[in-house]
Amino acid sequence: MKRNAPSQRSLLHKLVLAPYSIWAALFILVPLAFVAYYAFTDSDFNFTFENISRFFTATSMISDGDSTREVYTYLLIFVRSLKLAVISTFICLLMGYPMAYIMSRASSRAQKVLVTLIMIPMWMNFLIRTYAWMTILQDTGILNGLLGFIGLGPVHIIGTESAVVIGMVYDYFPYMILPIYSVMAKMDVKLLEAARDLGCNSFGVLRRVIWPLSLPGVISGIIMVLIPSISTFYVSQKLGNGKFYLIGDAIEGQYVANNLHFAAAIAFILMVILLVCMAFMQRYANKKAVVA
Repeated sequence: MKRNAPSQRSLLHKLVLAPYSIWAALFILVPLAFVAYYAFTDSDFNFTFENISRFFTATSMISDGDSTREVYTYLLIFVRSLKLAVISTFICLLMGYPMAYIMSRASSRAQKVLVTLIMIPMWMNFLIRTYAWMTILQDTGILNGLLGFIGLGPVHIIGTESAVVIGMVYDYFPYMILPIYSVMAKMDVKLLEAARDLGCNSFGVLRRVIWPLSLPGVISGIIMVLIPSISTFYVSQKLGNGKFYLIGDAIEGQYVANNLHFAAAIAFILMVILLVCMAFMQRYANKKAVVA
């Protein structure tokens, strides 16, 4: 009976994982396979690399919001999307890391309250949250009303890159805090006390103990914020007034125009780039963990 116990546990694990495996195959692997299939075929479903090469060579006529037209290469559109996504991710990390640490060191009851407060905005519809920020940031909105009340004058924010970044930070901020908090909450407080006993100041404890131990959560948070920030399109359309054409807008535009194969090619290239970036980040995290 003892010899059969490991095999029985292995069979039980497979049975427990079976529903998730089926779900992943149907709703993750199969759609990705269709994206790849469309990316490497033409309208007659013949194999071709034309869609992939078009991403690096073709240009797109984009309205700049003032009835004029500007020409962008899709690669330039991706660079702009990456720039705004990196800025948004950095701001989320800068604000989320200390907040996650404060939450992890709070009492159990306070942690539950803080986690609930962070998750409440996620319960609301994404479109409603974006429209709310349009009301806040417009020239006659709430923010400019408060600035005018204290004598700082109106500030034009809506329709700028800053408005797009604000929308991204607000929408994806919880995805940065929660992974970091989940790792920090499991951190052994005795390690911090030992570091202080060995002569580390607060900055030394942060650099030598807290940061290396929390790095897996940081990497997860960066991935969870960076990926949707790059591929977003609704935030740029509403808060950017359509002036900032991002890679998500390019995919949506090709889909609306019924250019499904080129839309799939853009999505496929974006997916490959993000997977490569994730692999490098994970490798960096593993090296840091070994060094620590």
